[in-house]
Amino acid sequence: MKPYHQIPIQDCGERLIAIPLDSFSVELPHPYVKLGAEYGKISPYSLRQGVVRALLEAQFILEKRHPQWKIQIYDAYRPVGVQQYMVNYTFDSLRKSLNLQEQQLSAQQRQDLWSKVYQLWAAPSLDKKMPPPHSTGAAIDVTIVDELENPLDMGGEIDELSERSHPNYYFSDRDRPSQQYHFRRQLLNKVMTGAGFCRHPAEWWHFSLGDQMWAWLCNQNNPTKKVIARYGRV
Repeated sequence: MKPYHQIPIQDCGERLIAIPLDSFSVELPHPYVKLGAEYGKISPYSLRQGVVRALLEAQFILEKRHPQWKIQIYDAYRPVGVQQYMVNYTFDSLRKSLNLQEQQLSAQQRQDLWSKVYQLWAAPSLDKKMPPPHSTGAAIDVTIVDELENPLDMGGEIDELSERSHPNYYFSDRDRPSQQYHFRRQLLNKVMTGAGFCRHPAEWWHFSLGDQMWAWLCNQNNPTKKVIARYGRV
């Protein structure tokens, strides 16, 4: 159980709607679809209505700074079934990268692998009190592309299982590339938070608005407030 799961949910009932993709940059087919994930009838490029409005506001903020740059959407809505698929996929990929055979894993090795997987992925819970953030339609994974649709180098990949995923990983480094990585991550954060999103404490690319994590982060920043989540699992 994550700390943010303590936040109560009072779902406001907003619909999940399609993101207007012509306003953003996207990768097609969707990255997880290319890995074999099945989304069914709902597009992964969907969010709650209020979150879509905020995302459009974030794009507007970016355009004021860099008129030809765009937010690139990596992932948005993710059903619990896809969450389960990606958790299993990551476990298997990590196991293979360490040259470990499934049948020969010790209990400790298996536990260590799952521990690393859940550093990145939320548990694919069906408990309505503890939904994975992306399954609420309120969380999104993003980066920025330039005028040529080239993604800015953020010094790490989305979904990377390493310390480089932490937003301030490059903060204290003084070499020029590291400073650029940090500046770009800060730019992304300013653009998204300017529209009301909050950034995941351990993932430079993950932002949410209205879910349990967002409410928990709001309360951490303003201890006198008692913000609750307005989006539960779709």
